Amino acid sequence: MLPSVLIVDDEKHTREGLRQALEDSYDVSLAANADEAFNLLEAQPFDAVLTDLRMPGKSGLKVIDKALALPQRPAVIMMTAYGNVDTAVEAMKRGAVDFLTKPVNLERLEVLLQRALKTKTLEVEVRQLHERLDEKFSFEGVVGNSAALRDLIDKVRLVAPSKATILLEGESGTGKELIAQAVHQSSQRSRGPFVAVHCAALSENLLESELFGHERGAFTGASERRIGRFESADGGTLFLDEIGEITASTQVKLLRFLETRTIERVGGGKPIPLDVRLVAATNRNLERMVAEGKFREDLFFRLHVVRLLMPPLRERPDDIPLLLAHYLKYFARENGTPPPQLEPGALRTLCAYRWPGNIRELRNFCENAVVMHRGGRLTEYDLDPRYRGAAPLVPAMVSAASASEGPGAGMPAALGAPVSLALPGPAGSSLSVEENERRLLREALLKARGNRTRAAQLMGISRRTLHRKLAQWPELDTVD
Repeated sequence: MLPSVLIVDDEKHTREGLRQALEDSYDVSLAANADEAFNLLEAQPFDAVLTDLRMPGKSGLKVIDKALALPQRPAVIMMTAYGNVDTAVEAMKRGAVDFLTKPVNLERLEVLLQRALKTKTLEVEVRQLHERLDEKFSFEGVVGNSAALRDLIDKVRLVAPSKATILLEGESGTGKELIAQAVHQSSQRSRGPFVAVHCAALSENLLESELFGHERGAFTGASERRIGRFESADGGTLFLDEIGEITASTQVKLLRFLETRTIERVGGGKPIPLDVRLVAATNRNLERMVAEGKFREDLFFRLHVVRLLMPPLRERPDDIPLLLAHYLKYFARENGTPPPQLEPGALRTLCAYRWPGNIRELRNFCENAVVMHRGGRLTEYDLDPRYRGAAPLVPAMVSAASASEGPGAGMPAALGAPVSLALPGPAGSSLSVEENERRLLREALLKARGNRTRAAQLMGISRRTLHRKLAQWPELDTVD
């Protein structure tokens, strides 16, 4: 499909001449005055508009204003007589991408059109990227419907448009960075940068240089000036994760920024004013650290303007099915495979699990399930023993207790029994540890249809351990 160009000029021979020059490469429409141009602009979108400046009635400046007020803005190029260059500059201030003097040089016109259309394409791509970012990191993109999560989002909606510093507290893996990004995307800074720094990953000297930058010669190896993360985030949001890990000297510099909104590069003495919104996060108890003298009290109160607590996943069990469905589909798309289907028993088991690693652990589970099962069905017996509250089966953990208590008796815990790891002997008494291991291994091989890797997973042991056991009982090597 050819790019569309609207030519606006009151001189017929100019309009027709430009059409003949461009019609092989462009879909050309003509307008003899501004009113005709307005009608065409309202009737269809154009990729570019080429308009004369001086015309009877409304001038070309009105055409520019009309074109650039449209939802799908075309690239606009102004044509003008040599004596009207100052007015053409005014046209560019209004949004025209360039101007041509008459008579028009067709080669230059072609160059300007191609450049204008390329710029327009880039603008569209940037706008679409921002729209995708808004969608991905908006509050609507936060998965869950539990009361705890809704309460958190309601509070974040209130503070996002403000300039207030935010402190996010909660366990590791609860999604603090996702909320920080949602705050940024929902604020007036959304078109500015979002810069994240994980404080615990950097040493003291490296962290100060990373945050505040340094001047040339500030320390050994500083061969040139470096711009820090604070300056990179100017006009946007700086997210400091694990802020409880920063040292005393870094705490002082951070406090100075919060008080003065200026920084100084390492090795420099000139204050640099910045417009940066700070969102900090920690999985530690900062109040306790203040009491222990490990964190400055004045910095704590500066960070404590808006304090939000991230609920752990165990406190939002209603969200677990939604999160499982979301991430199974997400990783299935990433890997180009159908998502595995969770059987009711597996779903009940996963919903009852406490998820100590929170959403990060759940994401990892979903990615593993997608890679290992590729569209298959997952039962509760396919899950790792830890999700069922059972310890992995190793010889030292095999119990000689009776298996006759409760439901699931006689089934190995590594394969789904909720209570006992023992299997009953013929007379109802417990078998020896060695015989228990042998029978458990046989059950796992039957369950896995002879697949050794799968059998090892079911038992919660390594493949190497499984091979040692098969060498001990070679008759089991034929089980399938």
